[in-house]
Amino acid sequence: MRFAALAVLAALVMVPAAQAADSTTRHGLSIHGELKYPANFTHFDYVNPDAPKGGTVRYSAIGTFDTLNPYVIRGVAGPIVFDTLTAPAQDEASVAYGLIAESFEIPADHTSVTFHLRREAKFQDGSPITPEDVIWTLQMLREKGKPFYRNYYGDVTKAEKIGDHSVKFSFKSSDNAELPLILGQLPVLSKAYWNGKDFEATTLEAPLRSGPYKVESLEPGRSITFRRDPNYWGQNLPVNKGRNNFDVIRYDYYRDSNVALEAFKADQYDIRRENSSKNWSTGYDSPALKAGLFKMEAIPNEVPTGMQAFGFNLRNELFKDPKVRQALAYAFDFEWSNKNLFYGMYSRTKSYFSNSELASQGLPSVDELAVLEKYKDRLPPEVFSKTYEPPKTDATGNIRDNLREGLRLLKEAGWTVKGKNLVNDKTGKPFTFEILLYEPVFERIALPFKQNLERLGITMNIRTVDIAQYQKRMDDRDFEMAIVSFPQSDSPGNEQRDYWSSAAAKDPASRNELGIADPVIDELIELLIQSPDHKTLVTRVRALDRVLLWGFYTIPQWHYSKFNVAAWERFGRPAKAPKYEVGLDTWWWDQKKADATAKREPQVVK
Repeated sequence: MRFAALAVLAALVMVPAAQAADSTTRHGLSIHGELKYPANFTHFDYVNPDAPKGGTVRYSAIGTFDTLNPYVIRGVAGPIVFDTLTAPAQDEASVAYGLIAESFEIPADHTSVTFHLRREAKFQDGSPITPEDVIWTLQMLREKGKPFYRNYYGDVTKAEKIGDHSVKFSFKSSDNAELPLILGQLPVLSKAYWNGKDFEATTLEAPLRSGPYKVESLEPGRSITFRRDPNYWGQNLPVNKGRNNFDVIRYDYYRDSNVALEAFKADQYDIRRENSSKNWSTGYDSPALKAGLFKMEAIPNEVPTGMQAFGFNLRNELFKDPKVRQALAYAFDFEWSNKNLFYGMYSRTKSYFSNSELASQGLPSVDELAVLEKYKDRLPPEVFSKTYEPPKTDATGNIRDNLREGLRLLKEAGWTVKGKNLVNDKTGKPFTFEILLYEPVFERIALPFKQNLERLGITMNIRTVDIAQYQKRMDDRDFEMAIVSFPQSDSPGNEQRDYWSSAAAKDPASRNELGIADPVIDELIELLIQSPDHKTLVTRVRALDRVLLWGFYTIPQWHYSKFNVAAWERFGRPAKAPKYEVGLDTWWWDQKKADATAKREPQVVK
């Protein structure tokens, strides 16, 4: 996973002489490289350290929320954020600097990490953040939090208090170089606050936390408003310079993205990130755009785009045969969709680690073969002999050759066309399944796919449900096909267990929604996590990528390497954009722009 930097005042903690020879106290952590920012840095390069404070920014959210505890299975959480031991910079990957912790100590054998907490770190009620809070948080997340946390922190064997302000985490082995950074992402909850409360229950009472904003008001399922805390203990840290500039942040919830788009054009909220190519190309045309009251910008980024795809639920008998899964891919015409639906904006995804050096390319390298040879008798031969390429078309809509190949594979898998239906040779049952969606905008993607499947004799029913029902069905694994997404980083690690491992396949609400359970993949994940350096990491990720691709667990869709952002002309922003995020937390309210927009707006927006 990508980890980036947050600030810290360098090594203020004294290290006992006996310990100094065996460990190093650092102001930042890095998996495989150097830190960009020195111990005495004053602010990140992509912020304006003198940005003014003030104003209100309004965002949209889709669906609903019924809890302010984002760490448990129950409920749909609102956009609440907790301070962590470390926090990311937006221009540096695979590193961490301290937030609640001010420095880190790692022994030479890499079997533990010690976080030295800032003495000034406090919760929003003024109570100090203690080692006991950190230890209790880890325990609660692993015991009662989402299944993700059991995998994510699975290699931690012990958490203990070391002195009044330090916490030491011990590891199963020295092979997991990412683990200190993973622990740095630990949100710190208040042990005292949760005493006597049900941690697993939904709640609309904002839990006690540390952070720059407090919950000011909310309407369950409709809106939530945060106000900047003038007493926030960390507001003057170098990492927070130029950030958290708005006095008020408000989220309004909408039924779907189409309704939300119309609300944006009517000035019901201020900033919108657009994920629909159709909307980006045609949906913003309005008098307000023509008058320059809001602007649209495609901001380049260097974010690995991962995998978005039609995903099969492998627990379903219909999709257990890889040939069936491979065959259905021949009915998806990406080239036609890109031309006619997406305005040519997208690139076809050919890797689970797309838009990065981690993506497998061509035939396996010598180093990759050294990883894969051990499993040769348990892997498809194509892993070793072919370059993975999803089926291609000429974008005319004529995919007869592809459908012919798909039908050949289906026949090999025991399916035959009788009349207009594809039926199973053994059971005589027709090939029928449902794709589960949560946004009407996805229907325009699914409908052409459905029509092509019909030409194979396959019936795909489209069911669109609200986000709460969708999430419950995905958590319950009550789906046959869905559009799935697996975001990646330029330093994959422990989260891969949650995506692909056999253990995660059995865990309700893990990210292994597909149900992948393959001992070879399990071993490749562990090898990846144990990578001793960046070069080895790249090799092992590419090996895993090949195995996932040739398993035909998904039908890859597309990716895009820019942030599409539309914003009303009320804001200032730094001249330099970060590499890995939009950086909205570095924007600020510009009163002159806001006044100018307000004077012209009534003539344009009705």
